[in-house]
Amino acid sequence: MTELSFSRASREAASHARRHRAGRVALLGAVLLLAACGLPRSGPTKGQLLDSGVSQGGSVHIVNVDDRVNRAANFAPAYGFSRDFQSAGQVGADEVRPGDVLGLSIWENVDDGLLASMGTSSTQLQELQVDSQGYIFVPYAGRVRAAGNSPDELRRIITQKLETQTPDPQVMVTRMAGDGATVSVLGKVNGQGVYPIERPTRNLSSMLSKAGGVSVEPEVAVVTVKRGGNSGKVWLRDLYSNSRNDIALRPGDVILVEEDQRSFTALGALGGQTKVPLGNEEINAIEAVAMVGGLQTNLADPKGVFILRNEPQSVARAVLGRPDIYGDQRVAYVLDLTKPNGMFMARDFLIRDSDTVYVTEAPMVQWTKTLNVILAPVNQIRTTESGF
Repeated sequence: MTELSFSRASREAASHARRHRAGRVALLGAVLLLAACGLPRSGPTKGQLLDSGVSQGGSVHIVNVDDRVNRAANFAPAYGFSRDFQSAGQVGADEVRPGDVLGLSIWENVDDGLLASMGTSSTQLQELQVDSQGYIFVPYAGRVRAAGNSPDELRRIITQKLETQTPDPQVMVTRMAGDGATVSVLGKVNGQGVYPIERPTRNLSSMLSKAGGVSVEPEVAVVTVKRGGNSGKVWLRDLYSNSRNDIALRPGDVILVEEDQRSFTALGALGGQTKVPLGNEEINAIEAVAMVGGLQTNLADPKGVFILRNEPQSVARAVLGRPDIYGDQRVAYVLDLTKPNGMFMARDFLIRDSDTVYVTEAPMVQWTKTLNVILAPVNQIRTTESGF
């Protein structure tokens, strides 16, 4: 083979090798570009969330937050007792009720009386339980209605019934206070149990004290009172700060003390992704973001802060300005922190129970991730080639 032919063959081989390497790089780049859309991220992009809006055929109402929206959306379900609870009168400490156990002492002004044994002038009738209809049975007096009367009133009734059969009877009625007027205290208290409504424990606060107080931090304690088919609840703090919340108790009430479970969830390009208790204070969107470490400066899109929630019908109608919608509505509130008043809008937007605070990634983040994935193997190939 001549020298010219060898040189030409070498050039052709080198050219073929370069084309082969270029083809591999191009193929690798194409594969990486196709895979780039599957790169990990913290959640949907701002554009994807906006595309899920009702105007785009989706099921979510996209609402940009402004002053009007803040006024309409800042609805906070309040704890408190209804007027029926607040207007209920106190149970009389001496009123006899079904289930009470009474004791009767009867003196007769004769040696051989109706009830007294020979040689005695008094009779003791102990543990007379008031039946479910409110009556007790007294020998020679018959069935006597006890419920609704005070012990003194019951004494006069029994005396009147007996004095027609024995001269000048003297009757004393003793009531075991609260046997039939009780409440149940359950939950986060130091002494769960059934407690009588007595003179010192006619109100909610005094009954909680009787049960040993709450066993959780007072700032997050919620007190629920169930009465028949109705119930009401109040923050423990508000129970002691507002006398109207210190309601009078009724027989059969159930008092339940719980630790407040209200919370919101933080997701996306934030300093932390977690479930956050709300506590008993009002928390706005700025505070909610700060509670999980703020926006991640290298990831977050300050134009894409979303508050996701299900709004009740009345609030949804006010927010959307549409009286023609019915039932709960999915709403995605959008906060743009880059606008001149964006921070003020976020400061005035109150977070509610079960809200999701989601911050999208900035548009350039995904491109940066894609470029890094593509350039890493290319640089590796170049490094390998330069080593030959």
